[in-house]
Amino acid sequence: MPARQARLDPVPTLRKFGANEKGNVMIRVGHLALAMVAVAITFASQVRAETIRLGAILPLTGPGALIGTAQMRGLQFAAEAVNAKGGIRGNQIELIFEDNQAKPDQSVIIFNKLVDLQHLPMIFTAYSGPTLAMAPLATRKKVLMVNGGAQADKLATASPYLINTLPTIGDEVKVLAKYLAKKQLTRGAILFENSAAGIAGRDDYVKFYPESGGTVLAQEPTQFGQTDFRPALLKIADAKPQVMMVSITAGLLQMAQQYKQLGNDFVVAGTTFFADAELIADPASEGFVHTQVRIDAPPELAAAFKAKYGADMDFFARQYYNAMQIVMTTIDKTLADGKPITGENLRETLFAIRSFKGLIPLEFKTNTASVQLDINVMKGGKDVTVEQMTSD
Repeated sequence: MPARQARLDPVPTLRKFGANEKGNVMIRVGHLALAMVAVAITFASQVRAETIRLGAILPLTGPGALIGTAQMRGLQFAAEAVNAKGGIRGNQIELIFEDNQAKPDQSVIIFNKLVDLQHLPMIFTAYSGPTLAMAPLATRKKVLMVNGGAQADKLATASPYLINTLPTIGDEVKVLAKYLAKKQLTRGAILFENSAAGIAGRDDYVKFYPESGGTVLAQEPTQFGQTDFRPALLKIADAKPQVMMVSITAGLLQMAQQYKQLGNDFVVAGTTFFADAELIADPASEGFVHTQVRIDAPPELAAAFKAKYGADMDFFARQYYNAMQIVMTTIDKTLADGKPITGENLRETLFAIRSFKGLIPLEFKTNTASVQLDINVMKGGKDVTVEQMTSD
């Protein structure tokens, strides 16, 4: 019986009420109590088999709320679909969402609460600064973290317990720099956010763009959550670049509209951060070019998502839907192997599986997935793929 309970117990907090502790009581109080406690143990085992609890620490308010809400919906949509079919080997999935406002210090507090008090074995995360702040805790406490939206280069080696389903920003900037050079856009500038992801994008651009034959003429910083980009855009315009690389994670729509209002004519380039539905739909983004992780949703899936949430299944919703599929596949195999759901077991199983098929094929040769990259250009309110490339 104890071995069977270990396989079915997806919630570590309940293990302290397991058979050994109850067994000691049964020996002391005799046969009647033995029967009563045996029934209680059976009932407890059934309860434990019904719910697997996972965490998600996302920006649900503040400047990152638009993206964080899309990420939350992607996770919810995937979990609800599997629960409606009976769960994973009879176990329902419960997601516990926490709002970190994209703040690293708040993220650490929430992480400790979910792990130390609620004993969650796995947490979804987003944004580079918060994820990097939590990574040492994940290592020490052996909690699996899955990141489907942050791309700072340091994420690749931040923790053996951190899994990234996106390439790093360096992988994307390297591809983008080669494309810009091929288009003979060799005089460049960069507008970057003073955050982990923004600084990583700046550093990568300064490295890879000259290696591809370009010259960086100007660098202008902004702050996370900033909405007035005019001073920085005017300084960049004075340098007369052919192309401006943008490495910001919030305020993209305002940046594009102000770029247009100022009458700038240099090309605007970026990475997957540009996968913003409002930005793509706005006329101010016409001609913007960017690298893009390829990930599509089947029409029936996208239609069901829109019917439920009244919004398109955008890039970040698809990313986190796919990340949830990876985790659920990992949970299924962990249970099939007769192992309890712990961060350590989930990590071991994920790397044993290694290759996943979902909305996009992924392979984990390292903690960061290898994926296909495209070059997209925004045209007429659509994000159009113009070239297929690779990050290898």
